[in-house]
Amino acid sequence: MTTIAFDTLKFAKRLKEAGFTEQQAEALAAAEAEFIEENLAGKRDLKETEAALKRDIKELEAALKRDIKELEVALKRDIKENESILIRDIKENEAALKRDIKELEVALKRDMEALEATLRNEIKQLDLKIEQLRYDLDHKLEQLRSDLTRDIKQLDLKIEQLRTDLTRDMKELEYRMTIKLGAMLVVAVGAMAALVKIL
Repeated sequence: MTTIAFDTLKFAKRLKEAGFTEQQAEALAAAEAEFIEENLAGKRDLKETEAALKRDIKELEAALKRDIKELEVALKRDIKENESILIRDIKENEAALKRDIKELEVALKRDMEALEATLRNEIKQLDLKIEQLRYDLDHKLEQLRSDLTRDIKQLDLKIEQLRTDLTRDMKELEYRMTIKLGAMLVVAVGAMAALVKIL
C-alpha cells in the first residue's frame, strides 16, 4: 500500500496553537497519521481497486450473460411446455366441443323426430275428424235430399190432387153451366114463342 505524506509536526504545531498541550498535540498528530495511513488509499491502490472492480464487473457481466442465457433457455423450455399444454388443452376443448355438438345434434334429431311423430299423430287425428265431418255432412245431405225428395213427391201428389179436384170442379161447373144455359134457352125460346103469339 502507498504511504501518504502527512506532516505530523505541522499538525501538532497547529493543535498547540489551538490550545492543546504538546503531549496532546503529538498524540493526536500520531493517531491522525496512523488513521490516514491505514484508511486512505494511494493512486496505486486506486488503480488496483479499479482493476479489481473491472475484473469483478467482467465476471459479473459474464455471470449475468450466463444467467440470462440459462433464463432464456428455461423460458423457451417453459414456453414450449406451455405451448404443448395449450395445444393439448385446445385439442381437448375441441374434442369436448365436437362431442357436445354431436350430443346436441342427437338430442335435436330426437326432439325433431318426436315433434314429427306428434305432428303426424295430430294430422291423423285431424284427418279422422275431417273424415267424420265429411261423413256427417254426406249423411245430412243425403237425409236432406231424401227429405226434399219426399217433400217434392208429397207436393206433386198434392198438386195432382189439386189438379184432379180442379178438373172435377170444372166439370161440375161446366155441367151446371150447361143446365143453366139449357134452362135459359128454354126460357128464352118460351119467351120468344110468347112474343110471337102476342105479335
